[in-house]
Amino acid sequence: MRRPMPIFYSALMLTGVNLLLRLVGTSFQVYISGRIGAAGIGLLQLVLSVGSLSMTAGIAGIRTATMYLTAEELGKKRPGNVTWVLSGSYLYSVLCSGAIGALVYLFAPAIAENWIGDPRTIDALRLLAAFLPVSCLCGVMTGYFTAANRIGTLAAVEVAEQLCSMVITVLALTFWAGNDPGRACQAVVLGSCAGALLTLLCLVFLRLRERAAAGKRIPIAHRLADTAVPLALADDLKAGISTIENLMVPKRLALYTANSLALFGTVCGMVFPVLMFPAAILFGLTELLIPELARCNAAGSRQRITYLMRRCLRVALIYGTLSAGILYLIAPELCLSLYGSTDAGMYLRWFAPLAVMLYCDIVTDAMIKGLGQQKASVRYNILTSAMDVVFLFILLPNYGITGYFLSFVVTHVINFILSLRRLLKITGEKLPFHIPALTIASALAAVWAAGFLAVPMLRVAAFLAILVCLLFLLKILSRDDLIWIKGLVYRK
Repeated sequence: MRRPMPIFYSALMLTGVNLLLRLVGTSFQVYISGRIGAAGIGLLQLVLSVGSLSMTAGIAGIRTATMYLTAEELGKKRPGNVTWVLSGSYLYSVLCSGAIGALVYLFAPAIAENWIGDPRTIDALRLLAAFLPVSCLCGVMTGYFTAANRIGTLAAVEVAEQLCSMVITVLALTFWAGNDPGRACQAVVLGSCAGALLTLLCLVFLRLRERAAAGKRIPIAHRLADTAVPLALADDLKAGISTIENLMVPKRLALYTANSLALFGTVCGMVFPVLMFPAAILFGLTELLIPELARCNAAGSRQRITYLMRRCLRVALIYGTLSAGILYLIAPELCLSLYGSTDAGMYLRWFAPLAVMLYCDIVTDAMIKGLGQQKASVRYNILTSAMDVVFLFILLPNYGITGYFLSFVVTHVINFILSLRRLLKITGEKLPFHIPALTIASALAAVWAAGFLAVPMLRVAAFLAILVCLLFLLKILSRDDLIWIKGLVYRK
C-alpha cells in the first residue's frame, strides 16, 4: 500500500493549487468583464450572491461532517465503515440540497424581481437551483478524499473542473449569449454547473474503483446529525449575520461621514484581501488538520495530538509574526502600487499587527473541530458575530471607521481566547506564556529598527534578519527547528 503523503506536503500542494486556481479565476474574470461589460458583471454578482447563500444552506455542514467521520473510522482502523458514512452523507446532502434547490427554483421569479431587481436572471437562478444537489454532493466527495489523504487526486480534479468550467462558459458566451446580460449570466452559471458535474463524476468513479468492501451496517444518522447540524446552523447564522452586517455598516457609517461607502470598500475590498493573503498556506494546513486530528483522536494517539497542537500553534505564531511585520513595514507602498490608495496603506497598518492573532485563530479553530468540538466552535462564532453587529451598531455613528476597528479587535480577541481555552481544556495541555510574549516583543523591536530604512525591500530584509537573530538568541527558535525544516525539504 502506498505511504500517505505527509501533512506538510499535502498542505503545500493544496496551497499551490488554490493559488493557481485563484490566479486563473481572476484572469478569467477579466475576460468575462470584457465580454459582458460592467452592467452584466453587476448582474452576475447578484446572481452569484444568491448562489453562495443557496450553497451554504444546501451543503448544510456535510463536507466537514463527512471529512470528520471518515477520518474517525480510518483512525479506528475500520475502513469498511466508510461506505456507511458516505451512504448517510449522500442521503443527507440530497435531502438538504434538494429542498433548498426546490425553494430557489420555485421562488426564482420573486428573487429576481425583489432582490436582484431584474427578471432576466430567472432562468440563471433556476439553472443554479437545478444543479445545486450536484454541487453539494461534490462537497461530500471532496470531504472523503481529503480525509483519506488523497490530496493529489483532488488537486488534479480541481484543475480539470476549472478548465471545464472555463471552456463551457466561453463557448456559451461566444455562440449563444451574445450581448444579452440574462443569457450571459446563464452562460457563467452553466459553466460552473458543468465543472461541478465533472468533479462529481470523476470522484465517484475513483471511489468505485477502490472496490472498498462494506463492513457490517452501522447506525450513522445520529453521529452525522451531531456533526453536520451544528455546522449547518453555524454557517447559516454566520451567513445571515454577515449579510445584516454588510447592509448595516455603510448606513451606520454614513451617520458619521459622507464617504461611508468608500471607507467600507477600502477596508473590506482592499485591506482585508491583502491582510489574509499570506494565510493561504495556513488554510491548506487547516484543511488537513481536521481529518488528521480526528484520526488521532479516534485511535487514542494523545502524543501525536500534543505534537501537532504544539507544532502547528508554533508555526502559526511565527508565521503570523513574520507576516504582520512585513505587511506593516511595506503597507503604504504595497497598497499604493496595488490600488493607488494611500488610505488603504494607512488602514492596513492598523490591521497588520492583528495577523498574529488571526493566523493563530485559524489553526486553533481547525484543531478544536478536528477533536470533535464543532458545537463549541459554533457557539463561539455565533456569540462573537452577534457581538460584532451590536458593537458596530453602537460605535459606527460615533467613532466611524475607528469604531469598526475596535469592534473587529474585541470580537476576534474574544473568539480566539475562547477557542484556545477550549483546545487546552480538551487536550489537558498548558502553553508557556513566555514564547508568544518574547516572539511579539522581538517583532516589535525588529519593526522599530527596520523602520529607519527608506527602501521597502531593505526594510523587509532587515526585519527578517533582526527577528530571526532575536528568536535564536531568546531560544524561541533552535537547532531542532532547523533540523525539522530540513527534514521537510529533504525527506527520505
